[in-house]
Amino acid sequence: MTVQVLFAAKPERWLEYETPLNKALKNAGVDAHVSCDIPSADVDYIVYAPNSSVQDFSVFPKVKAVLSLWAGVETIAPNPTLNVPLARMVDHGLSQGMKEWVTGHVLRHHLGMDAHIANPNHRWEPIAPPLAEQRSVTVLGLGELGRVCAQTLAHLGFNVSGWSRSAKVIEGVHCFHGDAGLKAALDGAEIVVLLLPDTAATENVLNAERLSWLAKGAAIINPGRGPLVDDDALLAALDKGQVGHATLDVFRIEPLPQDHAFWAHPKVTVTPHIASETRAWTASQCIAENIRRGKACEPFLHLVDRDAGY
Repeated sequence: MTVQVLFAAKPERWLEYETPLNKALKNAGVDAHVSCDIPSADVDYIVYAPNSSVQDFSVFPKVKAVLSLWAGVETIAPNPTLNVPLARMVDHGLSQGMKEWVTGHVLRHHLGMDAHIANPNHRWEPIAPPLAEQRSVTVLGLGELGRVCAQTLAHLGFNVSGWSRSAKVIEGVHCFHGDAGLKAALDGAEIVVLLLPDTAATENVLNAERLSWLAKGAAIINPGRGPLVDDDALLAALDKGQVGHATLDVFRIEPLPQDHAFWAHPKVTVTPHIASETRAWTASQCIAENIRRGKACEPFLHLVDRDAGY
């Protein structure tokens, strides 16, 4: 029987996904009809972006799972009409993109590249940076993206610590967890990378007190979620020199308002939510595999814990 797959996202996304998604389903051995327009009573699976017009899942009586195109599900998971399994996006392209972006900005701060890129007075200051093994980097969030970033930085020789809500074991990474482990993970950190989900428990995880635990002049790199950082506390820490620079890719309001203090602050780098992007070709393979699993009555991959929110 042909599986009916509703693609519920912006029209421009369908242009990207139509060919790779159909190809991936065919390669997975799934006979599927994929469309943006399927009668709700016939839908078996929904490939979903939360900015689509679909907000009420109760009108899909046969739907077996909702497969998110996004890694973050904080705007989907609380939906009271969603009573079927929800899978978040975990794919090679997303992980690789994040790993490259994070590594690039960690190396930028570690090597002090800004002093040489912007040197209008032509100062000759031959000060070599420390080796990676002498630099402490902390990654907050050890899910799929945090794990690959922490491992990559450890492979480069950095002294890497990681923190998560629950206990994790990652080779080459000093892992801490829970409330008691947060201070140990942040204490004296020179570079902090934020890759936690956006939940009530993680909002303002970097507040004034916790920023004070870092090494003076530490760099903050946030490609995770905007609410992870207390904006006012970060600006105050930058002005006092407790934080030396903040590279921010995500914000509470996006696009970042033109009058926001981050734009003009000399110690802030703003990037427009580009740290990593879901690539249609790789994401389609993950979606197809979950649909194949559903049809074969096998467990779905990357299911969201609705209570935890990720």
